[in-house]
Amino acid sequence: MSRYRPPRAKSSPYITGDGARALRAELQQLWKVERPEVTHVVHEAAKNGDRSENGDYIYGKRRLREIDSRVRYLTQRIDKAVIVEDPPRDPAKIFFAAWVEVEDPSGKSHQYRLVGADEINSQQNFISIDSPIARALLGKAIDDVVDVMTPAGMRELTITDIHY
Repeated sequence: MSRYRPPRAKSSPYITGDGARALRAELQQLWKVERPEVTHVVHEAAKNGDRSENGDYIYGKRRLREIDSRVRYLTQRIDKAVIVEDPPRDPAKIFFAAWVEVEDPSGKSHQYRLVGADEINSQQNFISIDSPIARALLGKAIDDVVDVMTPAGMRELTITDIHY
């Protein structure tokens, strides 16, 4: 069995100002606080001699690799990010960072915020701008009806409110 995995589809580079601040804060936390602590633990564990059976050393090195990997990702993502903080020229239409309220045919209301891939949060109803629902909503206005293919099947949504 092969370990090959096809490359992920590139996500859009857009991010809200709050999302950019959160990424920078995470990078700062990892680089200035967590990494020095783990480095100190690994250094102390290395002094104890036989590293092959030293749990602190083995797990510390693994955690350092995880931190370094995340730091590389965050650095690249922040460098390439397009930060969107200003509202669009036409706030009557749906664009990035919009709060959108939709209603399904049964009358149930759902509210979503269209955000970048790094800001997705299901508890706050933040959905990726690259998701099928967000792509169907982009450019639409209040009272427009959109059909969206989801894993559960085709959904019809009526846009009831838009705000930024």
